[in-house]
Amino acid sequence: QVQLVESGGGLVQAGGSLRLSCAASGRTFSTYGMGWFRQAPGKEREFVAAISWNGGTTYYTNAVKGRFTISRDNAKNTVYLQMNSLKPEDTAVYYCARHRTVYITSRNKDTYDYWGQGTQVTVSS
Repeated sequence: QVQLVESGGGLVQAGGSLRLSCAASGRTFSTYGMGWFRQAPGKEREFVAAISWNGGTTYYTNAVKGRFTISRDNAKNTVYLQMNSLKPEDTAVYYCARHRTVYITSRNKDTYDYWGQGTQVTVSS
């Protein structure tokens, strides 16, 4: 069984920064693509960023390009999301997830099988 635990959320003013972490259990973390998604009140969960199993390829939704950076440390079984220049529209619960297939990465949330409990990010104007 895989467990994902997010941390690092909080309240920040517009223009500020936060770094989210997602710690994963299990010995196969390094062979799976990982993603970050977010869900604002009344909206569907949406893709934010993803990273390939070896960190060599990253993907971002257009809304966060140039402001957010996804990275991973396979030795620590952890994936990160550095969020800079935060905007009120970034307010949401942020979830990390593991892709369901080894060595594959995707923007499609339906292809991820393990999810964390989420961490709240609130950006005030």
